[in-house]
Amino acid sequence: MRVYLDFNATTPVESAVLDAMLPYFGAAFANPSSIHGPGQHARAAVETAREQVAALIGAKPQEIIFTSGGTESDNHAIFGMVRPVAQPFLPALRDEGLALSREGSVPRNKAAATPHVITTTIEHEAVLNACQALEKQGVAVTYLPVDGGGLVNPAAVRAAIRPQTVLISIMHANNELGTVQPLGKIGRIAAEADIRFHTDAVQSAGKIPINVDMLGVDLLSLSAHKIYGPKGVGALYVRTGTRIQQLLYGGHHQRGFRPGTENVAGIVGFGKAAEIARESLAADAKRVGDLRDTLERELLARIPDCTVKASGAPRTPNTTNLTFAGIEGEALLIALDLKGLAVSTGAACSSGAVEPSHVLTAIGLSADQARASLRFSLGRHTTAAEIDFALETVPAAVAQLRALSPAYQPQSR
Repeated sequence: MRVYLDFNATTPVESAVLDAMLPYFGAAFANPSSIHGPGQHARAAVETAREQVAALIGAKPQEIIFTSGGTESDNHAIFGMVRPVAQPFLPALRDEGLALSREGSVPRNKAAATPHVITTTIEHEAVLNACQALEKQGVAVTYLPVDGGGLVNPAAVRAAIRPQTVLISIMHANNELGTVQPLGKIGRIAAEADIRFHTDAVQSAGKIPINVDMLGVDLLSLSAHKIYGPKGVGALYVRTGTRIQQLLYGGHHQRGFRPGTENVAGIVGFGKAAEIARESLAADAKRVGDLRDTLERELLARIPDCTVKASGAPRTPNTTNLTFAGIEGEALLIALDLKGLAVSTGAACSSGAVEPSHVLTAIGLSADQARASLRFSLGRHTTAAEIDFALETVPAAVAQLRALSPAYQPQSR
C-alpha cells in the first residue's frame, strides 16, 4: 500500500481539471491575444477562469492577475509595492480593468522616506527572501515574532507601524503548522493606518473560507497546484484602488500588468480547480478535519513522548505537525517512505536544508526538537483506511528508531 500525506507540498490534478485543460493543448491552442475566432475562444476561456478564481476568494474578476505561481505572486506583491519607491507606480486598479500609465505616486506621500515593511518570522521563503532582498536595497523590515501556536499578535502589528510603513505582509495559513492568522483584525489595523496589506493564502485557499473584504487584504497570493490544479500557474489578487509597480515589461497581456502570452491550459485548469474547491470546501473540511483529528489523537495515544504543535491555535483542517522526541525527523521520514507512507519534515521548498525549520524554532522549539518533527497534511481524497495505515506504520517506525538511538531517554509513562 502506498499512502500520500503530504498535500501541503502539492496535490494531484483532479480528473475534471485535466479534462478541462486538455482541449487547450490541442485543437483550442490559439493565442488568447489574437483577434480571430480561435484566439477569442481562448480569451473567453481565460476570462471564465478569472471569474472562477475570483469567486473562490470573494473578489472581482478584474482584480485577478494570473502568474506562474505563489512565489511570483508574493514577489510581485512585495516588490511591486515597495521597490524602489522612486519608480513610478501603475495607476490605481479600476473596476473596468487594469491600465498601464506612468502617472501616480507613492501612497501617502512617502516617496522621500525610507520605506518600511512589516512581516513575521514564520512566512514562506517567497516572502522572507523577498524582504531580505529589500533590506539589501535599504528598505527597513520588521519581522514580528509569533507565540507557541504560531500566531502573531495584532497589537504587535499595530505597535510596529511607523510613518514610513508602506506594506504589511502576513500569511493566512502557515504551511508547516496550519495555523490561521487573525487577518481580519490585522486588516482593520492596516486600513486605519492607510497601509497596504498583503497575505500569502497559498495554504488556506480551498481549505477554509476566504473573503478578501472580510480579511481586509489589498493583495493576496494563490497557487493552483495546492488546490488540485496544475503546477506553474497562480494568481495575485490586487484590490481595486491599489497602486502597484510593474515588474515585467513586454506586451499588453493582462492589460500590461503581467506581460507574456498566458498559459491558457494552466489557467483553465486553475479556474476549474477553484470552482471545485469552492463547491466542495465545507464537505472537504469536515471530512478531512475528522480524519486529521483521528490521526493526531491516536498517534498521541500510541507513541510516548509525542506532541502536536499549535494544537490550541486555529488551524487548517488538514494539517498536523508532531514532534517525536529522541529521533531525527529525516530518518523517520525515510523509514516511513520505505514502508509506503509519504510525509514531510516541513516546507517542500526547504527540503534538503541543513538548518532546522525556521517556523518551528520561531514557536520556541530547540533545534533538536525541530529536527524531530514531521508534518502530516491530508487531502481531499485521503481515506480512513489510509489513516489506519499511518496509525500502524508511524508507531512501529518510531519505536524502531528509538531502539537504535542511544540519545533517546523516555520522558513519560
